Amino acid sequence: MQRTVPEPPPEPPPGLPVLPDLAAHLSAAAGRTDAEPPGGAGPLRTAACGYWERRGLDTGAGQVLAAPGAGALLLALFAAADGGVVLPRPCAEWYAPPARLLGRPVHLAPVPAESGGMPDPFALLETVHRARMHGDAPRVLVLSVADDPTGTCPAPEQLHEVCEAAAGEGLWVVSDESRRDLLHDPHDTVVLSPAEMLPDGVVVLTDLRATLVPAAWPAALARFPATGRGAELRAAALDALTGLDAPLPGPLGCAVTHALGEPEAVRARIAAVARLHGTLAAALHRTVTDAGAVCRPPRSGSHLYADLEPLRRPLATRGIVESTALERKLAPWAARGGHRFGDAPGALRVRLGAEGLLGADRELRQRALDAPDPLELPHITEALTALSRALAGLTAAADG
Repeated sequence: MQRTVPEPPPEPPPGLPVLPDLAAHLSAAAGRTDAEPPGGAGPLRTAACGYWERRGLDTGAGQVLAAPGAGALLLALFAAADGGVVLPRPCAEWYAPPARLLGRPVHLAPVPAESGGMPDPFALLETVHRARMHGDAPRVLVLSVADDPTGTCPAPEQLHEVCEAAAGEGLWVVSDESRRDLLHDPHDTVVLSPAEMLPDGVVVLTDLRATLVPAAWPAALARFPATGRGAELRAAALDALTGLDAPLPGPLGCAVTHALGEPEAVRARIAAVARLHGTLAAALHRTVTDAGAVCRPPRSGSHLYADLEPLRRPLATRGIVESTALERKLAPWAARGGHRFGDAPGALRVRLGAEGLLGADRELRQRALDAPDPLELPHITEALTALSRALAGLTAAADG
């Protein structure tokens, strides 16, 4: 019997150029030989308190854990919570693997039509009740207020309904807020943390690579409730992190501590990245919807999630009947098939990213960051035109 070898994930696009201010702090700390202790040293955790207080969440250093990557923190949280995990469908591709590594059941609940990032509240309740009927005990719900893969932000009233449902079922909420600072229009999009609505039952998680530090610097934070129950969960998660024996490197800890203070250079870079991603994501949205795809308008981050089901018939004439084939055809635009985000492999859905428009080398990417209007840059115009032609070609195949 021939064994099917899973198709490897696409290579991630190169990140944006490293901010010189952060590179200088990393270089200055290069002689540090000790690692950060598990969970992060006092200065780093204190800096994280200021980071969250500027976002409306009063935080003490004893509520914070730091780790070398959001995946490691999520693994520790799932280990500490000790139960099944409920995820929205679709969701970020790094949510499910830590649960599966631990042998925790993963239950997927579909998102509402308005936005991704969280389950529909009725679907959440149905998913939890069905899991219990089959002998499982879900303990954790992971959601995102600035979603990858869809690039959307749930409305506060929708988020409140989901938080109420989660609290009623006794679930811990893990709120991924990695991209909350990358709003395309901060004056038109309201983002609230579930920790503001459900302060005793929410752990806030942020992957600092999304905004604060370069993509190649693995660093993430978790903020736990200031309650006895929250302290118990933090202690159990810290035990799990200690057991992993994968601390933040000392020099990286110094640079992250500086970045968490959000000096002017860091704030300016975050604002520039948000503007750039907003412009490019909007252009991608126009391109895919003009081709006949259905796609929620992106509001944050660099991604959008296109549904090409309306184009199934012409795509089928090209042999494209599942998301893996769609991913291959659209690979130059940082495409990742919906099967990587929990959707059924046969669904013709794909995440596209602004990263696929930025160019392969550092100079082109810096030029995009600096441009008053990145859509006037030839390499970005060419990439968008090529995507439009590729989609038109795939669709027109049925008419030939």
